[in-house]
Amino acid sequence: MGVPTSDGYFPPMQLPHQAPTTQPGTPQTMYGQPGQQDAGGVAQQMGQLNLDGSAPMPTRKKKDRHAYHQLEQPASAQQPYEGVPSGQFLNGQAGQSSRGTSPAPQAWQQPSQPWQTQQMQQAQQPRGTPISMGGQMGQQPGGMSAGGGAQARVNPYQIPSVPLSRDSSAEHYKTQIYPTMEQHLPPPATTPFVPYDQGSASPKYARLTLNCIPHAHDQMVLTGLPLGLVLQPLAKQADGEQAIPVLDFGEIGPPRCRRCRAYINPFMVFSNGGNRMTCNLCAHPNDVPPEYFAPTDPSGVRVDRASRPELLLGTCEFLVPKEYWSKEPVPMRYLFLLDVSAEAYGRGFLQGVCDGVHTAIYGDERETTSGDDADGEIAAKLSKVPAGAKVGFMTFDREIHFYDVSAGVTAPQELVVSDLDDPFAAISPERLFVDASECRNNITTLLKRIPAMFANIGYPAPVLLPSLNAALSALELTGGKIICSLATLPTFGPGQLHPRDKGQGQTDDGDQSKEFMKAEHPGYKKCQADLVKAGVAVDFFLAAPMGGYLDIATIGFVAEKTGGETYYYPNWSYPRDCLRLEKELTHTLRRDQGYAALMKVRCSNGLQVAHYSGSFTQHTFGADLELASITQDSGMSVTFAYDGKLDPKLDAHFQAALLYTTTSGERRVRCINVVASVTDNARESMRFVDQDAVISVMAKESAAKVGERNLKDIRQALQDKSIDILAGYRKNVSDSHPSGQLVLPENLKEFAMYMLGLVKSRALKAGREPSDRRIQEVRMIKSMGPGELSLYLYPRIIAVHGLDPTEGFADENGHLKMPHAVRASFSQMEEGGAYLVDNGQILLLWLHQQVSPNLLEDLFGEGMDSLQALDPNLSALPVLETHLNAQVRNILLHLEEQRGSKGLAIQLARQGLDGAEFEFARLLYEDRGSDASSYVDWLVTLHRGVGSELSGQRAKASEDVSQTITNTISSITGSIGLH
Repeated sequence: MGVPTSDGYFPPMQLPHQAPTTQPGTPQTMYGQPGQQDAGGVAQQMGQLNLDGSAPMPTRKKKDRHAYHQLEQPASAQQPYEGVPSGQFLNGQAGQSSRGTSPAPQAWQQPSQPWQTQQMQQAQQPRGTPISMGGQMGQQPGGMSAGGGAQARVNPYQIPSVPLSRDSSAEHYKTQIYPTMEQHLPPPATTPFVPYDQGSASPKYARLTLNCIPHAHDQMVLTGLPLGLVLQPLAKQADGEQAIPVLDFGEIGPPRCRRCRAYINPFMVFSNGGNRMTCNLCAHPNDVPPEYFAPTDPSGVRVDRASRPELLLGTCEFLVPKEYWSKEPVPMRYLFLLDVSAEAYGRGFLQGVCDGVHTAIYGDERETTSGDDADGEIAAKLSKVPAGAKVGFMTFDREIHFYDVSAGVTAPQELVVSDLDDPFAAISPERLFVDASECRNNITTLLKRIPAMFANIGYPAPVLLPSLNAALSALELTGGKIICSLATLPTFGPGQLHPRDKGQGQTDDGDQSKEFMKAEHPGYKKCQADLVKAGVAVDFFLAAPMGGYLDIATIGFVAEKTGGETYYYPNWSYPRDCLRLEKELTHTLRRDQGYAALMKVRCSNGLQVAHYSGSFTQHTFGADLELASITQDSGMSVTFAYDGKLDPKLDAHFQAALLYTTTSGERRVRCINVVASVTDNARESMRFVDQDAVISVMAKESAAKVGERNLKDIRQALQDKSIDILAGYRKNVSDSHPSGQLVLPENLKEFAMYMLGLVKSRALKAGREPSDRRIQEVRMIKSMGPGELSLYLYPRIIAVHGLDPTEGFADENGHLKMPHAVRASFSQMEEGGAYLVDNGQILLLWLHQQVSPNLLEDLFGEGMDSLQALDPNLSALPVLETHLNAQVRNILLHLEEQRGSKGLAIQLARQGLDGAEFEFARLLYEDRGSDASSYVDWLVTLHRGVGSELSGQRAKASEDVSQTITNTISSITGSIGLH
């Protein structure tokens, strides 16, 4: 079909919101507001918001309207910030600024940097985003939703836009790198960028909620913000990034502080001619080991610093000696544990899993065969399993089956364990775990035979807990990972579970629903503890029979506490979901990961760790986190409390140390170092807020409360905390605006929308939701990285019918030109439109009932000229030679690269035909739903709360999440004042 023409992708009739001169295939039709060609004011809205709080400014170029484009200025030209003190140090003497120049500057150091402190002669008012709310603050105090009058008073096209914010920074970082010590704020978490490590770690690994920290607790309270660190220690690196160095200090191990045990890093200070090393975290002076000694120059900088990566880079890895071992490290062992019950076979889940496992191990047949020559034969035998790792296979129904597929047997051999009370490994680990390349024939034969082997046996219910214990016995000596599939509730034998959530009641807000969110069976809790102790994690692949109950609260508890992951297919359909299953199995096997991990976060004197949130086991307060598995997708957060005061003349330092075994069998420590300025002025802290970090900390802390507090209280606490933050900004920073305006902090412009997305998410939303789906998404929030969480809270929506001919292809610099995203509101959806909706977990293709037949044929092929003609089981686009098809496939490839752990597969949502249309409607987070307010109404609610707070009339409905943490620490230290 080629490029659409003027009569291509829209019905012949003139739509009421189309300008007569607009070409249907051009970008002008993408976001149209009635009577306008521009996207409902999206291109103009930020300029109309009067960002600096002064009189409306004249129209400027679009790029000047967004804060991220300040980064285009050279470092020396950027304006310094008030109140960020100097006197920090970087491997030098005290009093030397860590963010300025040193007497012996390195190639990567800049003479002047935005973080560097110089007191401004005249105080600069931090900018805010005022939104006229059409009334005075404090009037008509309301609850979680506002009346219909709010829409008439607030222009929905003049409130902050998440898509605009994302698109602006993504465009900028196509051609710019991110120097970690020069920029005052990191890019948004969804932005692809290449960092340049200058001593503070890349934001991909660690993000602070505040990059300029108040020196005392009373100043921190004024901001209303949590002080926290969001970590994704093994985050995937982009092409062009410098590889993380792996350093070997031999039997002595990496140099460490004797008092706090912090690892060597760029901010430790050397003195006394290089014989003394002062810790940047606890200030303890340490003697430098003779093996690590090097003299210092007159400025206090080691003469070998330029050749020492651990003194230059914020993220390093150290090989560690035997004293760091809990057991002899070996390459990763993957044990596939497959449900072969009647339900798994009958619904095609067993077939899908076997096919997916084969693809995960050996790749697609097209990848591995390249002809009849010798090279082709070698390539066909090679596996995609990480180098050195081994695989093993088990199945279970009412019995447990082990398989010997080693090279010493001509065909796979099966051994059965029927003792469910005391299960054991029927095959020695040496024969159970094999090299996938050497044993390809046996593995391929086994995976092809398994569905047929159990087709006629038909045990209705499998025994899960004994199977997990048998798998543990096979991995107990080495550690590793169990990849387990399950297709029905295990109601037979030891560890049998029974339906708890019978779907009664109209809402989940009551205390009774809390019980459905907790693990029920003590056997699973003991199994989880034994798994963690042995360094064995579990990844579950769960398919519910016709959306039935699986008790994921109990089963998924094992995955959560071992650092594993649960993949859930609530409405499994064969073959529709096979592609997604295959991609997720492949990702689980091949991604960067480690096992038998321990983690600890250290911080500067004056602060202490208050609370960790994520998927791990922590036995007591202050103990190391235990993670039987950690992957590139694993995220966690840590919050801090004050146990004293910070010195405004010095930086605040944070170090996360992850001790783990790699898939290749090396025991390593990954050190992630982050530095922040300190100020005695809370106003300055608001200028250095990382929105994604604040959202991640609040979301993870809230998710951690599910099961302990009822959902209504958790949602109310989020609303209260949001009001605290906005009211704190209004009282302490931006008190000059009229009372009829809601003023959003410049770096938290989209914060309110993300909080609304969290309140409306399946994890926390009001109303009735199957407990399996709810607890699954609660645990996802706890373990997500900030980028995946951002998409989950606000999906990316792309108008396929409005693609410019150049979009979806490389630009002159070789970067893919992405179309601008659309706001998540039905008012932005055009008649005859086609939209991709991606929230990082699923990808919907929503097709309007009047979509053009030409578009359908361009996208899906000849003869596909109506919605009814499309295959409802479609999961991927066919490869066609049409322009539109190539555009969309390229866009999908780009979206897939940015995803977390969930496989990208298309799910059709045809208007009026597919059930997935309900999911499409739920993801339009800016619209009012049956149990939650619209974006505009939410802003009105927050505005009223801010007004009540400022007038002293506000009474909090519940204690907020971070307050509970502060109270806990207060009781321990006795030195923290209550908010």
